[in-house]
Formats: sequence, C-alpha cells, structure tokens
Amino acid sequence: MSKILPKKKQLEIAQERISQLFSQAEKIFPNNKTLANRYVTIARKIAMKVKVTIPVPLKRRFCKHCYKYLQAGVNARVRTRNGKVVISCLECKKFMRIPLR
Repeated sequence: MSKILPKKKQLEIAQERISQLFSQAEKIFPNNKTLANRYVTIARKIAMKVKVTIPVPLKRRFCKHCYKYLQAGVNARVRTRNGKVVISCLECKKFMRIPLR
C-alpha cells in the first residue's frame, strides 16, 4: 500500500513538477515539438488531478484551445491591440486576448 501524502505536500510537489515540465518543454521545443506538447498535456493533467492552478506566466505558454506549447515567432504571434495583448496560435488559428493593466 502506498502512503498518502498530506494535501499541502501534494500541492507543493504538483507545482514543482508543473514548472519542471514547462522548463523541459521550453528546452526541447526547437528539436521536438510533439514532445513539448506532451509535456504541456502532462502538466495540465497534474494540475487538474491535484486541483492546483497553473501559474499565470506558464498559462500563457500554451494555447487554451488546442493545448499546444507556444513560442512567440515560431508557432505563436503576439500583438497589442486596443489595450489587450493578443496571442494568436498558428497551429489551430485561434487567439487569446489578455487585458493590459
């Protein structure tokens, strides 16, 4: 039987793994885009399983529609328009609008 960790420890481990997966996705993206996308999928599954939010800087690194890892200039376009940052995914042709403060 496995030992069940306390909730606080689970959240801590999940946050650490999510950040590690995103850093690995950033490193591997130029060579293997499918593996980078897989890392994003695994990070999202960990976040959903433990019910922890993905930090805002990391949330903007993947598409909300197709869940692919985004890198500006390669498969994403970043523009400002009408007081918003518009991130366009060139994989699925959808976009995300983020208000500027």
